[in-house]
Amino acid sequence: MAVAWLKVLKSVPWSDVIAAAPQVANGARRLWDTVGRKQGAPGAMAEEAIMPAQAMGDEGVALLAAHIEQQDAAIAQMHNQLRDASKLITELADQNAQLIAKMEAARGRLQVVGVIAAAGLVISFVSLVLVLART
Repeated sequence: MAVAWLKVLKSVPWSDVIAAAPQVANGARRLWDTVGRKQGAPGAMAEEAIMPAQAMGDEGVALLAAHIEQQDAAIAQMHNQLRDASKLITELADQNAQLIAKMEAARGRLQVVGVIAAAGLVISFVSLVLVLART
């Protein structure tokens, strides 16, 4: 089982993976910075704002309007975070597809080398038999 894993790890184009790593790391860092920013508690709304607007008059309506604006800003920020996350996921998926294509190409080349080696082994064996038959 370890031999199979060793073959897989040897067939990975590590130079391409290493070259793409900074781009992936920067995208992940940007995503983490965006998501990791802490803002005030989302439910931090004054007790008066929970009461019906008719009972509080203009002050209640103003508090509700301010709360709605705060929620709209939070929704916009979450939308931006979602867009950044989807961009990062797209980049990772593209890099994964490139890696898989290169692995398939390497596997094909390895099969060709294997066939050539097998043919060389057969020719060597036939040559050895012919030399031994003459002597």
